[in-house]
Amino acid sequence: MAAEATPRSYDLTLRTLHWLMAALVLLVIALGAAAALLPAGVGARPALLFVHKSLGMTALVLVVLRVGCRLAVGAPPYGDTLGALMQAAARGEQAALYALMAALPVTGYVTSTAGGHEVSWFGLFAWPAVVAPDKALASRAAEAHLVLAWAVGALVALHLAAAAWHYWVKRDDIFARMWPSAARTGGGRG
Repeated sequence: MAAEATPRSYDLTLRTLHWLMAALVLLVIALGAAAALLPAGVGARPALLFVHKSLGMTALVLVVLRVGCRLAVGAPPYGDTLGALMQAAARGEQAALYALMAALPVTGYVTSTAGGHEVSWFGLFAWPAVVAPDKALASRAAEAHLVLAWAVGALVALHLAAAAWHYWVKRDDIFARMWPSAARTGGGRG
């Protein structure tokens, strides 16, 4: 009886932040990729980068909030659907995603500020420049930003593949832990 009362889905706040950040990460990557295809300062590139930076810094704030919320409310147990090795792999992948979601906007911020560019949040205010202009640092940060973007893309693809596998192949309750309508206890995809 007590096991039935154990929540099997994430807290509503964590589920909301998850889906908001999923959309945000995909949009930021798309904007960054589109801007990278255009020559510097030409056409829509400055506008794309303006929105890319604003959304990237939004993602940084949200990941901090998400980590705080996750520490405060925890995560639902996996139950019997995953063995210890798969649970460890899932936790590792989640930790890597959290780290990358923080590191990617930080490297973008360093790229901009070290390159002598302001990082504005939708034109409402500028984030303080805590990095002095330094072209070599800007270049290294830009390289790191690109590598991290590819790493996020790879981990998101892995995350989506795992979600699809749990939903369509295993038909267990792992996908339901984060699905918006899954605020229930027990049970899988039924």
